[in-house]
Amino acid sequence: MQLSNRRILLGVSGGIAAYKSCELVRRLRDLGAEVRVVMTESATHFVSATTFQALSGQAVRVSLWDEQAEMAMGHIELARWAERIIIAPASADLISRLAHGMANDLLTTLCLASGAPLFVAPAMNQQMWAHQAVQENMDTLRRRGVHVLGPASGDQACGDIGSGRMLEPHEMRQALVDSFGNGALRGLKVVVSAGPTYEDIDPVRFIGNRSSGKMGFAVAEAAVHAGAQVTLIAGPVGLPSPAGLRQRVDVRSAAQMHAAVLAASQDAQIYIAAAAVGDYRPAEVADHKIKKQAGADLTLQLAENPDILGSLSAQTVHPFLVGFAAETHDVAAYAQDKLKRKGLDMIAANQVGGGLGFEAADNALQLFWPGGSLSLARANKDELARQLVAQVAERYQAVRA
Repeated sequence: MQLSNRRILLGVSGGIAAYKSCELVRRLRDLGAEVRVVMTESATHFVSATTFQALSGQAVRVSLWDEQAEMAMGHIELARWAERIIIAPASADLISRLAHGMANDLLTTLCLASGAPLFVAPAMNQQMWAHQAVQENMDTLRRRGVHVLGPASGDQACGDIGSGRMLEPHEMRQALVDSFGNGALRGLKVVVSAGPTYEDIDPVRFIGNRSSGKMGFAVAEAAVHAGAQVTLIAGPVGLPSPAGLRQRVDVRSAAQMHAAVLAASQDAQIYIAAAAVGDYRPAEVADHKIKKQAGADLTLQLAENPDILGSLSAQTVHPFLVGFAAETHDVAAYAQDKLKRKGLDMIAANQVGGGLGFEAADNALQLFWPGGSLSLARANKDELARQLVAQVAERYQAVRA
């Protein structure tokens, strides 16, 4: 079985989504995992410890002040025992305490005391999830290498509709399976490009775009979880490297990204072009800062940048090519044209502008490939990346394996 003898610690914080965690325990055990459950005091108001004990076959811990368990430093024993820690649901309060390094209950103490990879599955009201404080705490956790699962978008128990739903148990289980290297891309070498490119005008100014790189970084992380050996070619962004990368190469210009991608793709099976590469660059870069002249306009002569996907597609042997198309209108038409014109194996199209795409926490994608298509509903970029990578793996196996 895929999780045979794997040791997984499930943390449950207070939230109505705690009922889904009961099924997660059952699904993990179905694949052979040994599961132990630690609940916060708030979580016991939604699901009883007795329920988790019956499902896991193990005693459930709630308090750091359990005298019998702590006679032998039970919280340290649990921290050392776990191969993976997953917190589902992860409430806004629990996320805040993790981000600030607090250890004021058993669950947060375990997270600090364990070296096991940590996964969190946020679950909360859509307005809470969108709050700046929550998003800043999530960014802090991501920088520390915490794996974020979801949230998904849809109907919520409070009656709202939006991002904040906890992922379904089968989705969380698959993420844990993939984290042990049993994923759909196991053994494959994957190159992912992410972020913007900047083209210098002079030593002070440049031409760039609004790409944050978050989608591309999420794709790279999802590919790692799927078992791939991932090389990430990153434009000028301030994002931390996803855990488990084979290599990260930082570039600035489109020409630098072109060279880095072609070099990394020589022995790769898949290339996912999630970067927002500039189409043009200044034909000449001034050696000194261009000074403003009163009453005079400034004209820049632009030259076309090299086409990364076009260069790879033209090669006799090349990786499975996945393009991205960020469009403000006629998204499907432009994406399908790009798919055919550049000879791609798949393209992921999304609308940008009006709060969508760049600088947004979530996104939606339309996937196209020769003879088929699929829409991925709006969701957090981490979850959307996981779905995209799953489709890439499926199409790769269909046409290349």
